Amino acid sequence: MNIAIKPPGTLTSLSLTEAADAVAKGETTAVALTEAALAAIAAGDERVNSFIWLEGEQALETAARLDKVPKAERGKLHGVPLAHKDMYYKAGKLSTCGSKIRAEFRPGYTATVIERLEAEGSFALGGLNMAEFAQNATGHNQHYGHCHNPWGLDYCPGGSSSGSGAAVAARFVYAALGSDTGGSIRLPASLCGVTGIKGTQTRVSRHGVMPLSFSADNVGPLARSARDCARIMAVIAGHDPKDATSSKEPVPDYEAALDGDLKGIKIGVPKNYFLDDVDPDVMAGFEAMLGVLEGRGATLVPVTIPHMDAVATYGGVVSRVEGATIHAEWMRRQAQDYAIHLNSRLYASLGIPAVAYVEALSRRGPILKSIAAALFSEVDVFVAPTIRCKSPTLLATDVDAGTPGALDAFNTLSLNTRPINYMGLPSVSAPCGLDSRGMPIGFQVQGRPFGEGKALKVVDAFQRDTSFHRERPSGFAV
Repeated sequence: MNIAIKPPGTLTSLSLTEAADAVAKGETTAVALTEAALAAIAAGDERVNSFIWLEGEQALETAARLDKVPKAERGKLHGVPLAHKDMYYKAGKLSTCGSKIRAEFRPGYTATVIERLEAEGSFALGGLNMAEFAQNATGHNQHYGHCHNPWGLDYCPGGSSSGSGAAVAARFVYAALGSDTGGSIRLPASLCGVTGIKGTQTRVSRHGVMPLSFSADNVGPLARSARDCARIMAVIAGHDPKDATSSKEPVPDYEAALDGDLKGIKIGVPKNYFLDDVDPDVMAGFEAMLGVLEGRGATLVPVTIPHMDAVATYGGVVSRVEGATIHAEWMRRQAQDYAIHLNSRLYASLGIPAVAYVEALSRRGPILKSIAAALFSEVDVFVAPTIRCKSPTLLATDVDAGTPGALDAFNTLSLNTRPINYMGLPSVSAPCGLDSRGMPIGFQVQGRPFGEGKALKVVDAFQRDTSFHRERPSGFAV
């Protein structure tokens, strides 16, 4: 790639909204932001491995074109370079889905969310690393190399949106789309010290996005702050005629509601399930976060969330059966092209009885109704640690390598995130400290259905009084 790349300077330290606003005010340009991003990638991604493919020259050409667009015609994200998990289709562009099977796949159509982001003036630098077909929580990928956590290269970046979390944390890009079926936005957000949101089920169109589970897939961003996520969600949320499952619920102005005022907000603190066996370092960060929210005027309310055993069980049944269904033909024809852990997971899922799957689906509505009645009649949102344990290493969670205890460590990561997908609730993960080894700790805020704005409001209020979302791993762009 013959590009004259300039040092990143301070441009990479800007948040998404700061970068977009700086372009709008004429304080910087799309070309300057792109040059800074490419310089940061060139200097650091050999260590992190967050990109599967990169189109630097094309990105600079796009940036130069965007800089010529009249100010009156510019959108909310004009001139900001992004990159996305390599499962968002754009006509004619590579979309590997992190797999050997789709290593050369180039779709003939474009995802609605990509169209909406581009309509507001953003553009992508390339495709980001991810778990194979979005099916692990750790960042391992046998086909494109494991993604590494910029905070500690031996540690998991989280998955399946591993490259998205790592690229945002390392300041390679200002934001990135991930996907979340059992925590795949929130896990890398927590482990990489960034902010990520999955909306209410059906809130964002999934047209042109690689499917994993028809009933649990969600599209959403990872970025530096709640305000960044609010701006992107305002762009990508809303009904899409190309996705019959997308909701027609009106999309509010998420960013306008971020006023820092939590007076009158009741925040539920679970007494069951979500705080079971939480590591002391994680618990300390979580409790300190609660203190900040109280200081902002929120009222903390202890709550018991009903049906958690059923939620955890049924959620696993739904995602595994639907994943096996999507991959059944490839499993019959080329099972050898899957990584060992994914191959075994899919084979086992083929054996789940149909009656168990139908039961899990049929119980979903009544369970959510019961939870809503018991919980959201008492509180506006509820909070929990995103991950119960401290950041594990890539080696400790490498099930394909047969590391002793790897399967337990692997499964522990998503204990607090996976149930939220079965409930279909919006959830925002944000950093709330560092553990004793200097690795990020995260918390997540869950709102009632279509309550993304309230969850973002709580996180934004926390981020007004703390600087965890602005801290960055050493050795990367400043």
